[in-house]
Amino acid sequence: MGTSIIACRFKNGVILGADSRTTTGSYIANRVSDKLTPLADRILVCRSGSAADTQALCDAARYQINLLAVVHNTMNPPVRWAANLLANMCYQNREQLQAGLIVAGWDAKAGGQVYSIPLGGSLHEQPFAISGSGSSYIYGWCDANWKEDMEEADAITFVTNALALAMARDGSSGGVIRLAVIKEGGVERHVVTAPNLPVFYSD
Repeated sequence: MGTSIIACRFKNGVILGADSRTTTGSYIANRVSDKLTPLADRILVCRSGSAADTQALCDAARYQINLLAVVHNTMNPPVRWAANLLANMCYQNREQLQAGLIVAGWDAKAGGQVYSIPLGGSLHEQPFAISGSGSSYIYGWCDANWKEDMEEADAITFVTNALALAMARDGSSGGVIRLAVIKEGGVERHVVTAPNLPVFYSD
């Protein structure tokens, strides 16, 4: 679970964020991996745990969601479809998988939504969700700084600061911060690199 991932709702949509470090034990295998995986036009997944497990899950879920979208004649499937599908896959294979996921997106019926799928395959809709090894360092900070109906700029700051704090304390998290902002108009991707990472403490 060596990673830090987060997603949160804001006034007009959702924001997902993740660090970019992939580790194999204590060895850093990739410094700039992308842990934000698209399932549909306005639905993304934050992945933590085994990279192989989570990539295989997302590939299978993407195929199923595209198939359901064709059957139901919709270009923008509900976010809950994707969350339920992934949760069922994780639960049915809970003894074989090491996967902690956050599904987030926007649909016309329910707007921005965030669903957490921890190890074991349970499903929880939340205003914000964090996971991975770095999340244990920032639960209190997130509780203290989270606000309902934040503006987009404030939500981006919240996610960026949370990840910067987790990356500073967790040796398995690091690299750059990747962000995805999902609204009715689509997905915007951003990358926060080292010179621009927030610093809260320096010795």
